[in-house]
Amino acid sequence: MTTKTVLIVDDEPCIRLLFTRMFTNHGYQVRSAESAEQALELMHEAPSELLLLDLNLPAMNGLDLCREVRREWPWSICIAVTGYASLFELVTCREVGFEDYFIKPTSSKDLLEAADHAFKKLRRWKQREKARVPA
Repeated sequence: MTTKTVLIVDDEPCIRLLFTRMFTNHGYQVRSAESAEQALELMHEAPSELLLLDLNLPAMNGLDLCREVRREWPWSICIAVTGYASLFELVTCREVGFEDYFIKPTSSKDLLEAADHAFKKLRRWKQREKARVPA
């Protein structure tokens, strides 16, 4: 079984701790970052397959971080988790490449279901890629 890696990016320590504990307790390998810049450093060290990104980050925001991740690591899936919601942000999130969008506070059940869905999608993509490439 492959390791399911999650990167939590939020400038609020309590949110990072809450999400880290939740995902760790459900068998995920979790890292966290308090800024987009720190998240990019972690991605360069070892890319995560799933990223949960706060949109309202200091310096580089979550939208710009998602664009960068999608450009450098196209297999990674980004999910927006924000306390600042509007229809404009939802549309913008889809345009920059977010797979899903949650408004804080959100239930752990919803986030875990989204993560499960993301990893199922990644598994299908990897299977298709293996089938496409001759041995």
